[in-house]
Amino acid sequence: MTPLFRILCFAAFGATATPVAAQQIPNTGAVQENVVLVADSVSVSNDNRLIAKGNVEALQGDVRVRAKQIEYDGNLGIVRVTGPIHLSQGDHTQIVASYGELDTDFRNGLLKSARVVLNQQLQMATNQLDRVDDRYNVLTKTTVSSCRVCDQEYDSPPLWQIRAQRVVHDQLERQIYFDHAQVRVLDVPIFYFPQLRLPDPTLDRAKGFLIPEINQNSLLGFGAKVPYFFPIGDDKDLTLTPYLAQNTRTMEFRYRQAFRKGGIEFNGAVSDDDVNTDQPRFYLFGEGNFDLARDYKLTFDIKATSDDAYLLDYDYSDEDRLESDITVRRVKRDENTRFALIHYESLRATEDNDTIPTIIAVAETERRFFPTAIGGEGRWSVQTQHHHRTSNLDYDSGDSDSIVDGRDVTRASANLWWRRNWTMNSGLRAGVTTQLAFDAFQTDDDATRDGFESQFTPTIQADLRYPLSKVTPKGVSYVIEPVAMIGYSGGDTLNVANDESSRVEFDEGNLLSLSRFPSGDRRERGAQAAIGLNWSRIDPNGWQGKLTFGQVYQADVHSDFTTSSGLSQSPSDILLAGQFRNKSGLTLTARGLFDGFHGVNKASAHASWSNDKLWLEGSYVWLGVDPDEDRTETVAEWTIDSRYRLSRHWTGLLDWRYDVSSEQSAEAGVGLEYQNECVRIGLTLSRSYITTSNVEPSTDVGLTISFLGFSVNAKDKSYHRTCNNAG
Repeated sequence: MTPLFRILCFAAFGATATPVAAQQIPNTGAVQENVVLVADSVSVSNDNRLIAKGNVEALQGDVRVRAKQIEYDGNLGIVRVTGPIHLSQGDHTQIVASYGELDTDFRNGLLKSARVVLNQQLQMATNQLDRVDDRYNVLTKTTVSSCRVCDQEYDSPPLWQIRAQRVVHDQLERQIYFDHAQVRVLDVPIFYFPQLRLPDPTLDRAKGFLIPEINQNSLLGFGAKVPYFFPIGDDKDLTLTPYLAQNTRTMEFRYRQAFRKGGIEFNGAVSDDDVNTDQPRFYLFGEGNFDLARDYKLTFDIKATSDDAYLLDYDYSDEDRLESDITVRRVKRDENTRFALIHYESLRATEDNDTIPTIIAVAETERRFFPTAIGGEGRWSVQTQHHHRTSNLDYDSGDSDSIVDGRDVTRASANLWWRRNWTMNSGLRAGVTTQLAFDAFQTDDDATRDGFESQFTPTIQADLRYPLSKVTPKGVSYVIEPVAMIGYSGGDTLNVANDESSRVEFDEGNLLSLSRFPSGDRRERGAQAAIGLNWSRIDPNGWQGKLTFGQVYQADVHSDFTTSSGLSQSPSDILLAGQFRNKSGLTLTARGLFDGFHGVNKASAHASWSNDKLWLEGSYVWLGVDPDEDRTETVAEWTIDSRYRLSRHWTGLLDWRYDVSSEQSAEAGVGLEYQNECVRIGLTLSRSYITTSNVEPSTDVGLTISFLGFSVNAKDKSYHRTCNNAG
């Protein structure tokens, strides 16, 4: 069947059957795929021309063309399209033009007065667009911008634009090439580039410059950061960021690589500056994770720096103790196994890395089982741990602490645990827990301790819960639950150093526990009891609240419970903890330990609130004087971190850390961001008031300007400006 005969047959069908005709234009290109044509009316002339008019739509592959009229010239093999023309290819490319001529497979052609929109972000307006091999869009005398320009504002230039004599958009490589390009801001030429290449908005990883940053720091002076991104295949990339300022020459870097069963990322910097005479200065943070055989996972986290002040001087991190570790772990429904090697590096001026445990090795496993003969749930666990100090002194040298400088400890622990619960007809829930634990310690480089100590610790515990609930006609649920525990732990306290359990937290999670020490080097002994009350309210409309009260009674108070732990006397401090959340996005959490004779020993609160305009987080911490926890003064601190959408395009930033005890700020920062559909501008001002022998207070001013529409994601439509004629 000849092309002419096929056209005549479809035309005759369209003329006699229905006013809406579907035609097939023959494809003469390399890919033999017909073009489907839909229109209100279709006619065929004697000179082998097919003319479609009224709501015309042509489809070929992933290309869709909508126009006022489409004319197919069978003699020349040309499709003439009369506008307004709307051409789309895939989900990311939209073209609007007034007139066009295309070949029958839409692979080649030209469009007049065209505008190309990429990924609903970047617009390219041109007098003429040539389509080449279904891959290249070649535009002449072109203006490129992602800023919205309304019809009534054509005399008003966009905020930024790139003008070029020629632009080539490679749709396969997703790159845009500019010849003789001018970068203009408010139509004022700022930069000129003979040749320029930028990624189109659909490309996630493209070689080239990223968003630069201008910075003013009171220590480092005025400078700028210009990051450059290097993709190294599909599985890895490198970002280098030269940072040049008055008092520093720094190279920052980030390396990432993905593997079939994991990935790694390293961030770091190397500096030659005028702030510290020890050169070079550097830091390295790295992390990774890998899947191993038999469901094991390997993770590592590396942190290192050249000196105590480097991270704060350059605002890379505010950590004052760096923890590095390599861990192999397997977690299953009835198993938790871990092997870890941990290294600590203290940046605190009051701590000496030679006399604190810097290397810790841990091997542990816990398994769960369900004995059918006696019912309930059983668990057994084994753990070994060793912590090492660099110093070899077996006595305290008279430094700021009273700890033996070189003490090294190896601990081995084994536990066999069983628990069973019963629910009575009245709703009373009862539980019994038994445990037999074995602990052994080997202490070296410590003249004040015996070399080897060991101890068996049997425990038994019974607890009761009596939950009472009520549901109101509006669906609000109330639950009140009295709880109580009585138990006994045998054995004697060993003469081993307290290196692991020096900080004890008494909270609602361990109210009914027989030992509230965080590690196995300490266990509570003797008889004890605990009582408490849980109250909760759950509203289907979002209002939820929970309160917990509790207190512990001990026959023999352990000597290693500090004053601020709340457990240094019997009865203990009263524990009060609460949570609140509502549908407007407000969340409150608070906890405190109250001594009936001396007031509060410890208190903390955290609040967060988020909605369409506001994101806010705030916290408050209060710690009383406790020499056993190296705290000779009361510590009280506020922290606030927030973002507030001032208007459609403006956002305010605030972060603040205030030391209530010294009545002065520790850190403070404010910022202002402007964003619309084509630009994001950020201005920040921050001040660190921290003063130590290694760190000086500093002020930092930062400015970032991002032209959106290329490799920067700007899909948040809430920032986009709208035209008055569009509502």
